[in-house]
Amino acid sequence: MSTDKTLVIIGGGPAGLSAAVAARKAGLTDILILERDNGLGGILNQCIHNGFGLHTFKEELTGPEYADRFIQEVLKEQIPCRLNTMVLSVDSNRRVTYMNREEGLKTIEAGAVILAMGCRERARGALNIPGFRPAGIYTAGTAQRLMNIEGKIIGRRVVILGSGDIGLIMARRMTLEGAKVEVVAELMPYSGGLKRNIVQCLNDYDIPLKLSHTVVDIQGKNRVSGVTIAEVDGERRPIPGTEVHYDCDTLLLSCGLLPENELTRALGAQMDPVTGGARVSDVLQTDIPGVFACGNVLHVHDLVDYVSEEAGLAGRSAAAYILKGQPVTETDQMIPLVGEGGVRYTVPQLLDVSGMAETVTVRFRVADVYRDRQISVYYDEHRVSAVKKKVLAPGEMEQVVLKRDSLTAGTRPGRIRIVLEDAE
Repeated sequence: MSTDKTLVIIGGGPAGLSAAVAARKAGLTDILILERDNGLGGILNQCIHNGFGLHTFKEELTGPEYADRFIQEVLKEQIPCRLNTMVLSVDSNRRVTYMNREEGLKTIEAGAVILAMGCRERARGALNIPGFRPAGIYTAGTAQRLMNIEGKIIGRRVVILGSGDIGLIMARRMTLEGAKVEVVAELMPYSGGLKRNIVQCLNDYDIPLKLSHTVVDIQGKNRVSGVTIAEVDGERRPIPGTEVHYDCDTLLLSCGLLPENELTRALGAQMDPVTGGARVSDVLQTDIPGVFACGNVLHVHDLVDYVSEEAGLAGRSAAAYILKGQPVTETDQMIPLVGEGGVRYTVPQLLDVSGMAETVTVRFRVADVYRDRQISVYYDEHRVSAVKKKVLAPGEMEQVVLKRDSLTAGTRPGRIRIVLEDAE
Protein backbone atom coordinates (compact mmCIF):
# COMPACT_ATOMS: atom_id res chain seq x y z
CA MET A 1 0.00 0.00 0.00
CA SER A 2 1.40 3.39 -0.98
CA THR A 3 0.80 6.24 1.44
CA ASP A 4 3.59 8.60 0.51
CA LYS A 5 2.44 11.34 2.89
CA THR A 6 2.44 9.12 5.96
CA LEU A 7 4.92 9.53 8.78
CA VAL A 8 5.55 6.14 10.38
CA ILE A 9 6.99 6.24 13.91
CA ILE A 10 8.46 2.97 15.16
CA GLY A 11 8.09 2.90 18.93
CA GLY A 12 5.43 4.29 21.26
CA GLY A 13 7.66 5.21 24.18
CA PRO A 14 8.59 8.74 25.25
CA ALA A 15 10.55 9.41 22.04
CA GLY A 16 7.88 8.14 19.67
CA LEU A 17 5.07 9.94 21.50
CA SER A 18 6.91 13.26 21.61
CA ALA A 19 7.87 12.97 17.93
CA ALA A 20 4.25 12.28 16.96
CA VAL A 21 2.89 15.26 18.89
CA ALA A 22 5.56 17.57 17.44
CA ALA A 23 4.88 16.39 13.88
CA ARG A 24 1.15 17.00 14.31
CA LYS A 25 1.74 20.49 15.69
CA ALA A 26 4.00 21.15 12.69
CA GLY A 27 0.99 20.56 10.43
CA LEU A 28 1.33 16.91 9.46
CA THR A 29 -2.01 15.08 9.60
CA ASP A 30 -1.09 11.56 8.46
CA ILE A 31 0.89 9.92 11.28
CA LEU A 32 1.04 6.29 12.40
CA ILE A 33 2.70 4.97 15.58
CA LEU A 34 3.72 1.30 15.65
CA GLU A 35 4.28 -0.17 19.13
CA ARG A 36 5.11 -3.79 19.97
CA ASP A 37 3.80 -3.65 23.55
CA ASN A 38 0.12 -3.69 24.55
CA GLY A 39 0.17 -0.03 25.60
CA LEU A 40 1.91 3.26 24.95
CA GLY A 41 4.52 4.76 27.26
CA GLY A 42 7.42 2.36 26.86
CA ILE A 43 9.84 1.90 29.74
CA LEU A 44 8.26 4.79 31.68
CA ASN A 45 5.32 2.58 32.66
CA GLN A 46 7.53 0.64 35.07
CA CYS A 47 9.46 3.67 36.39
CA ILE A 48 7.15 4.50 39.29
CA HIS A 49 9.71 6.69 41.07
CA ASN A 50 9.60 10.46 40.69
CA GLY A 51 12.16 12.80 39.15
CA PHE A 52 10.75 13.05 35.62
CA GLY A 53 9.56 16.21 33.92
CA LEU A 54 11.56 18.89 35.72
CA HIS A 55 12.81 20.33 32.42
CA THR A 56 9.77 19.62 30.24
CA PHE A 57 6.89 20.43 32.61
CA LYS A 58 8.71 22.29 35.41
CA GLU A 59 7.34 19.83 37.95
CA GLU A 60 8.34 16.47 39.37
CA LEU A 61 6.42 13.49 37.98
CA THR A 62 6.63 9.71 38.10
CA GLY A 63 7.39 7.83 34.90
CA PRO A 64 3.75 6.83 34.22
CA GLU A 65 2.60 10.40 34.91
CA TYR A 66 5.18 11.79 32.48
CA ALA A 67 4.20 9.29 29.79
CA ASP A 68 0.51 10.02 30.31
CA ARG A 69 1.04 13.70 29.51
CA PHE A 70 2.12 12.72 26.00
CA ILE A 71 -0.37 9.86 25.67
CA GLN A 72 -3.20 12.31 26.32
CA GLU A 73 -1.78 14.62 23.65
CA VAL A 74 -1.69 11.74 21.16
CA LEU A 75 -5.28 10.83 22.01
CA LYS A 76 -6.39 14.47 21.80
CA GLU A 77 -4.80 14.82 18.36
CA GLN A 78 -6.35 11.46 17.34
CA ILE A 79 -3.02 10.11 16.12
CA PRO A 80 -3.56 6.45 15.21
CA CYS A 81 -1.50 3.78 16.97
CA ARG A 82 -1.07 0.09 16.27
CA LEU A 83 -0.36 -1.79 19.51
CA ASN A 84 0.92 -5.38 19.79
CA THR A 85 2.59 -4.71 16.46
CA MET A 86 6.02 -5.98 15.50
CA VAL A 87 7.97 -4.12 12.81
CA LEU A 88 9.88 -6.69 10.78
CA SER A 89 11.84 -4.46 8.42
CA VAL A 90 12.43 -0.97 7.05
CA ASP A 91 14.21 -0.49 3.73
CA SER A 92 15.98 2.46 2.13
CA ASN A 93 12.83 3.35 0.16
CA ARG A 94 11.01 3.77 3.49
CA ARG A 95 8.89 0.64 3.05
CA VAL A 96 7.88 -0.46 6.54
CA THR A 97 6.75 -4.06 6.98
CA TYR A 98 4.94 -4.94 10.20
CA MET A 99 2.68 -7.63 11.59
CA ASN A 100 -0.17 -7.87 14.10
CA ARG A 101 -3.20 -10.07 14.68
CA GLU A 102 -5.74 -7.68 13.21
CA GLU A 103 -4.01 -6.81 9.94
CA GLY A 104 -1.67 -9.74 9.50
CA LEU A 105 1.45 -8.93 7.49
CA LYS A 106 1.38 -5.43 6.02
CA THR A 107 3.74 -3.06 4.18
CA ILE A 108 3.48 0.74 4.06
CA GLU A 109 5.47 3.00 1.76
CA ALA A 110 5.97 5.93 4.09
CA GLY A 111 6.83 9.52 3.29
CA ALA A 112 9.18 9.56 6.27
CA VAL A 113 10.14 7.22 9.09
CA ILE A 114 11.22 8.01 12.65
CA LEU A 115 13.19 5.33 14.47
CA ALA A 116 12.29 5.48 18.18
CA MET A 117 12.78 1.89 19.36
CA GLY A 118 14.58 2.74 22.59
CA CYS A 119 17.29 0.58 24.15
CA ARG A 120 17.83 -2.72 25.95
CA GLU A 121 19.99 -3.97 28.80
CA ARG A 122 23.20 -5.93 28.59
CA ALA A 123 22.37 -9.47 29.67
CA ARG A 124 24.57 -11.89 31.60
CA GLY A 125 25.81 -13.56 28.42
CA ALA A 126 27.57 -10.35 27.44
CA LEU A 127 29.36 -10.03 30.78
CA ASN A 128 31.29 -13.34 30.94
CA ILE A 129 30.57 -13.97 34.61
CA PRO A 130 31.73 -17.46 35.70
CA GLY A 131 29.58 -19.81 37.75
CA PHE A 132 26.34 -21.74 37.42
CA ARG A 133 23.10 -20.46 35.90
CA PRO A 134 20.75 -20.66 38.88
CA ALA A 135 17.47 -18.85 39.39
CA GLY A 136 17.67 -15.43 41.00
CA ILE A 137 19.75 -13.60 38.36
CA TYR A 138 17.92 -10.67 36.73
CA THR A 139 18.73 -7.60 34.75
CA ALA A 140 17.73 -4.53 36.75
CA GLY A 141 15.06 -3.57 34.22
CA THR A 142 13.46 -7.02 34.35
CA ALA A 143 13.43 -6.86 38.14
CA GLN A 144 11.84 -3.42 37.94
CA ARG A 145 9.06 -4.69 35.69
CA LEU A 146 8.41 -7.75 37.88
CA MET A 147 8.12 -5.61 41.00
CA ASN A 148 6.42 -2.46 39.74
CA ILE A 149 4.02 -3.87 37.14
CA GLU A 150 3.50 -7.50 38.12
CA GLY A 151 3.75 -6.99 41.90
CA LYS A 152 6.27 -9.74 42.58
CA ILE A 153 8.97 -9.91 45.24
CA ILE A 154 12.06 -11.28 43.51
CA GLY A 155 14.44 -11.68 46.46
CA ARG A 156 15.33 -10.85 50.04
CA ARG A 157 19.13 -10.55 50.04
CA VAL A 158 20.52 -8.80 46.99
CA VAL A 159 23.85 -8.02 45.34
CA ILE A 160 23.85 -5.58 42.41
CA LEU A 161 26.54 -5.62 39.74
CA GLY A 162 26.84 -2.29 37.95
CA SER A 163 25.89 1.20 39.05
CA GLY A 164 23.75 2.31 36.14
CA ASP A 165 20.73 4.42 37.01
CA ILE A 166 18.26 1.51 36.88
CA GLY A 167 20.44 -0.52 39.25
CA LEU A 168 20.74 2.38 41.69
CA ILE A 169 17.00 2.98 41.63
CA MET A 170 16.33 -0.73 42.16
CA ALA A 171 18.64 -0.76 45.18
CA ARG A 172 16.33 1.77 46.81
CA ARG A 173 13.18 0.06 45.53
CA MET A 174 14.12 -3.32 46.95
CA THR A 175 15.18 -1.75 50.25
CA LEU A 176 11.79 -0.09 50.55
CA GLU A 177 10.12 -3.47 49.95
CA GLY A 178 12.05 -5.01 52.84
CA ALA A 179 14.97 -6.61 51.01
CA LYS A 180 18.56 -6.24 52.16
CA VAL A 181 20.91 -4.91 49.47
CA GLU A 182 24.33 -6.13 50.54
CA VAL A 183 26.49 -4.19 48.09
CA VAL A 184 26.60 -2.50 44.69
CA ALA A 185 29.75 -3.49 42.79
CA GLU A 186 30.97 -1.39 39.85
CA LEU A 187 33.68 -2.55 37.43
CA MET A 188 34.76 0.98 36.52
CA PRO A 189 36.50 3.42 38.91
CA TYR A 190 33.44 5.68 38.64
CA SER A 191 29.69 5.20 38.78
CA GLY A 192 27.68 4.95 35.58
CA GLY A 193 24.66 6.67 37.15
CA LEU A 194 23.59 10.18 37.99
CA LYS A 195 25.09 11.73 41.12
CA ARG A 196 21.62 12.39 42.52
CA ASN A 197 20.77 8.69 42.26
CA ILE A 198 23.92 7.71 44.14
CA VAL A 199 22.95 10.06 46.93
CA GLN A 200 19.22 9.32 47.05
CA CYS A 201 19.33 5.57 46.36
CA LEU A 202 22.54 4.40 48.02
CA ASN A 203 23.88 6.95 50.51
CA ASP A 204 20.48 7.66 52.06
CA TYR A 205 20.03 3.94 52.77
CA ASP A 206 23.63 3.13 53.78
CA ILE A 207 24.10 0.79 50.82
CA PRO A 208 27.82 0.40 50.06
CA LEU A 209 29.16 1.12 46.56
CA LYS A 210 32.42 -0.59 45.70
CA LEU A 211 34.11 0.90 42.66
CA SER A 212 36.66 -1.10 40.62
CA HIS A 213 35.00 -4.37 41.74
CA THR A 214 33.23 -7.13 39.84
CA VAL A 215 31.55 -10.49 40.41
CA VAL A 216 33.99 -13.35 39.94
CA ASP A 217 31.80 -16.26 41.03
CA ILE A 218 28.16 -17.18 41.55
CA GLN A 219 27.24 -19.92 43.98
CA GLY A 220 24.10 -22.03 43.95
CA LYS A 221 22.57 -24.49 41.48
CA ASN A 222 18.78 -24.24 41.83
CA ARG A 223 18.83 -20.72 43.28
CA VAL A 224 21.57 -18.19 43.89
CA SER A 225 23.02 -18.77 47.36
CA GLY A 226 25.90 -16.30 47.22
CA VAL A 227 28.32 -14.36 45.06
CA THR A 228 31.98 -13.48 45.30
CA ILE A 229 33.26 -10.08 44.24
CA ALA A 230 36.86 -8.97 43.82
CA GLU A 231 38.74 -5.77 43.15
CA VAL A 232 40.03 -5.26 39.61
CA ASP A 233 43.25 -3.64 38.37
CA GLY A 234 43.69 -0.98 35.70
CA GLU A 235 43.11 -3.60 32.99
CA ARG A 236 39.83 -4.62 34.71
CA ARG A 237 41.25 -8.00 35.72
CA PRO A 238 40.41 -9.43 39.17
CA ILE A 239 43.20 -9.03 41.72
CA PRO A 240 43.91 -12.34 43.56
CA GLY A 241 43.45 -12.11 47.29
CA THR A 242 40.80 -9.36 47.19
CA GLU A 243 37.80 -11.70 46.98
CA VAL A 244 34.86 -11.09 49.34
CA HIS A 245 31.88 -13.45 49.65
CA TYR A 246 28.28 -12.31 50.17
CA ASP A 247 25.39 -14.60 51.03
CA CYS A 248 22.43 -13.62 48.86
CA ASP A 249 19.49 -15.09 46.93
CA THR A 250 19.39 -12.50 44.11
CA LEU A 251 21.89 -10.92 41.74
CA LEU A 252 20.81 -7.87 39.72
CA LEU A 253 22.77 -6.84 36.64
CA SER A 254 22.88 -3.12 35.83
CA CYS A 255 25.74 -3.05 33.36
CA GLY A 256 24.68 -0.58 30.74
CA LEU A 257 22.13 -0.05 28.01
CA LEU A 258 22.41 -0.64 24.27
CA PRO A 259 20.41 1.17 21.57
CA GLU A 260 17.89 -1.24 19.94
CA ASN A 261 19.16 -0.92 16.40
CA GLU A 262 18.60 -4.19 14.53
CA LEU A 263 16.16 -2.44 12.20
CA THR A 264 18.58 0.46 11.70
CA ARG A 265 21.45 -1.82 10.72
CA ALA A 266 19.26 -3.87 8.39
CA LEU A 267 18.15 -0.61 6.79
CA GLY A 268 21.77 0.08 5.90
CA ALA A 269 22.10 3.36 7.79
CA GLN A 270 25.60 4.45 8.73
CA MET A 271 26.24 3.65 12.41
CA ASP A 272 28.35 5.35 15.07
CA PRO A 273 30.68 2.80 16.71
CA VAL A 274 30.67 4.66 20.04
CA THR A 275 26.97 5.38 20.57
CA GLY A 276 25.74 2.19 18.89
CA GLY A 277 23.14 4.33 17.10
CA ALA A 278 22.89 5.87 13.65
CA ARG A 279 24.98 8.85 12.58
CA VAL A 280 22.65 11.81 12.12
CA SER A 281 22.63 15.41 10.94
CA ASP A 282 21.51 18.43 12.93
CA VAL A 283 17.87 17.64 12.00
CA LEU A 284 18.39 14.06 13.24
CA GLN A 285 18.20 12.57 9.75
CA THR A 286 20.28 9.48 9.06
CA ASP A 287 22.19 9.10 5.82
CA ILE A 288 19.03 7.43 4.42
CA PRO A 289 16.83 10.29 3.07
CA GLY A 290 13.59 10.62 5.00
CA VAL A 291 14.65 8.34 7.86
CA PHE A 292 15.18 10.05 11.23
CA ALA A 293 16.23 8.73 14.64
CA CYS A 294 15.76 10.03 18.18
CA GLY A 295 15.85 9.04 21.82
CA ASN A 296 17.68 6.06 23.24
CA VAL A 297 17.83 4.30 19.88
CA LEU A 298 20.19 7.10 18.85
CA HIS A 299 22.26 7.31 22.04
CA VAL A 300 21.46 6.40 25.64
CA HIS A 301 20.15 9.39 27.60
CA ASP A 302 20.13 10.00 31.33
CA LEU A 303 17.03 12.24 31.40
CA VAL A 304 13.76 11.53 29.61
CA ASP A 305 13.24 15.28 29.28
CA TYR A 306 16.15 15.36 26.81
CA VAL A 307 14.62 12.41 24.97
CA SER A 308 11.41 14.38 24.50
CA GLU A 309 13.26 17.50 23.37
CA GLU A 310 15.29 15.53 20.85
CA ALA A 311 12.23 13.63 19.61
CA GLY A 312 10.35 16.89 19.14
CA LEU A 313 13.08 17.99 16.75
CA ALA A 314 12.85 14.68 14.88
CA GLY A 315 9.07 15.07 14.56
CA ARG A 316 9.32 18.61 13.21
CA SER A 317 12.10 17.59 10.82
CA ALA A 318 10.13 14.64 9.47
CA ALA A 319 7.06 16.85 9.00
CA ALA A 320 9.14 19.40 7.07
CA TYR A 321 10.58 16.62 4.93
CA ILE A 322 7.09 15.49 3.91
CA LEU A 323 5.23 18.81 3.74
CA LYS A 324 7.92 21.08 2.31
CA GLY A 325 9.96 18.62 0.33
CA GLN A 326 12.94 19.61 2.43
CA PRO A 327 16.07 19.20 0.31
CA VAL A 328 18.54 16.58 1.39
CA THR A 329 22.09 17.77 1.88
CA GLU A 330 24.60 15.17 0.81
CA THR A 331 26.67 13.83 3.68
CA ASP A 332 29.96 14.90 2.08
CA GLN A 333 28.71 18.51 1.97
CA MET A 334 28.07 18.67 5.71
CA ILE A 335 30.48 19.76 8.41
CA PRO A 336 31.58 16.94 10.72
CA LEU A 337 31.31 17.40 14.49
CA VAL A 338 34.05 15.63 16.42
CA GLY A 339 34.92 15.20 20.09
CA GLU A 340 38.44 15.52 21.45
CA GLY A 341 40.28 15.55 24.76
CA GLY A 342 37.93 13.13 26.50
CA VAL A 343 34.69 13.76 24.58
CA ARG A 344 33.63 10.26 23.50
CA TYR A 345 31.10 11.22 20.83
CA THR A 346 28.75 13.96 19.70
CA VAL A 347 25.10 13.85 18.60
CA PRO A 348 24.56 15.07 15.97
CA GLN A 349 27.68 14.01 14.12
CA LEU A 350 27.10 16.22 11.06
CA LEU A 351 25.91 19.78 10.53
CA ASP A 352 24.29 21.38 7.48
CA VAL A 353 25.41 25.00 7.79
CA SER A 354 23.26 26.28 4.93
CA GLY A 355 20.05 24.89 6.35
CA MET A 356 20.63 24.80 10.11
CA ALA A 357 18.33 26.38 12.68
CA GLU A 358 19.37 29.46 14.65
CA THR A 359 20.76 27.18 17.35
CA VAL A 360 21.71 23.51 17.41
CA THR A 361 22.14 21.57 20.65
CA VAL A 362 25.01 19.08 20.63
CA ARG A 363 24.96 16.40 23.33
CA PHE A 364 27.83 14.17 24.37
CA ARG A 365 29.39 12.09 27.13
CA VAL A 366 32.92 12.13 28.47
CA ALA A 367 35.26 9.16 28.80
CA ASP A 368 36.28 9.54 32.47
CA VAL A 369 35.79 11.68 35.55
CA TYR A 370 37.37 15.10 34.98
CA ARG A 371 37.73 18.03 37.36
CA ASP A 372 38.30 21.72 36.70
CA ARG A 373 37.96 21.52 32.94
CA GLN A 374 36.29 23.64 30.31
CA ILE A 375 34.21 22.58 27.33
CA SER A 376 35.53 24.49 24.33
CA VAL A 377 33.98 24.74 20.87
CA TYR A 378 36.34 25.24 17.94
CA TYR A 379 35.46 26.08 14.36
CA ASP A 380 38.60 24.55 12.84
CA GLU A 381 41.32 26.19 14.99
CA HIS A 382 39.25 29.20 16.10
CA ARG A 383 37.70 28.86 19.55
CA VAL A 384 34.27 30.45 19.70
CA SER A 385 33.11 29.46 23.19
CA ALA A 386 34.28 27.90 26.44
CA VAL A 387 32.28 26.86 29.50
CA LYS A 388 33.99 25.93 32.77
CA LYS A 389 32.91 22.78 34.60
CA LYS A 390 33.94 21.73 38.10
CA VAL A 391 33.21 18.04 37.48
CA LEU A 392 32.36 15.97 34.41
CA ALA A 393 31.50 12.27 34.63
CA PRO A 394 30.46 9.56 32.14
CA GLY A 395 27.10 9.11 33.85
CA GLU A 396 26.08 12.73 33.20
CA MET A 397 25.23 13.83 29.66
CA GLU A 398 26.67 17.21 28.67
CA GLN A 399 25.61 19.64 25.98
CA VAL A 400 26.71 22.75 24.12
CA VAL A 401 24.71 25.06 21.86
CA LEU A 402 26.03 26.05 18.42
CA LYS A 403 24.81 29.34 16.95
CA ARG A 404 24.16 29.78 13.25
CA ASP A 405 25.34 33.40 13.29
CA SER A 406 28.75 32.33 14.55
CA LEU A 407 29.07 29.80 11.74
CA THR A 408 27.85 31.92 8.85
CA ALA A 409 29.44 35.22 9.85
CA GLY A 410 32.96 34.15 8.87
CA THR A 411 34.67 31.52 6.79
CA ARG A 412 32.80 28.24 6.66
CA PRO A 413 34.69 25.82 8.93
CA GLY A 414 35.88 22.45 7.72
CA ARG A 415 34.89 20.84 11.00
CA ILE A 416 33.60 21.68 14.46
CA ARG A 417 35.44 20.31 17.48
CA ILE A 418 34.05 19.86 21.00
CA VAL A 419 37.12 19.70 23.23
CA LEU A 420 37.77 19.19 26.95
CA GLU A 421 40.62 21.42 28.13
CA ASP A 422 42.16 22.54 31.40
CA ALA A 423 40.17 25.44 32.77
CA GLU A 424 41.80 28.80 32.17
